[in-house]
Amino acid sequence: MEEIKTSPEVKKHFDAPQTTLTFVHSPFCATCHLARQMLTTLEAVFDRGVFKEMNASLHPEWMQYYKIKSVPCLLVTRDGEVEEKIYAFQSVSYMYEKVVGFVE
Repeated sequence: MEEIKTSPEVKKHFDAPQTTLTFVHSPFCATCHLARQMLTTLEAVFDRGVFKEMNASLHPEWMQYYKIKSVPCLLVTRDGEVEEKIYAFQSVSYMYEKVVGFVE
């Protein structure tokens, strides 16, 4: 999972014409660590990097812009528009079903 670090990188990422899957997290969130493990497992299933990650603490302006209520959040966007926000990372199989249609 590749981390998006700077605001220009975040803007470029979200403005992409293809669907983007962004794992929004906080390094101090235990649930986020479990969610990361699930997404890492999914990347192994897809046999490639599928997700980008963004530290919510470093990008509060994007948290407000996309109205992200809590972390962890999987933010699915296309052309800067939200297609879906997933807050409940119930299981690997649940997350697979949620994202398989977005993986190109």
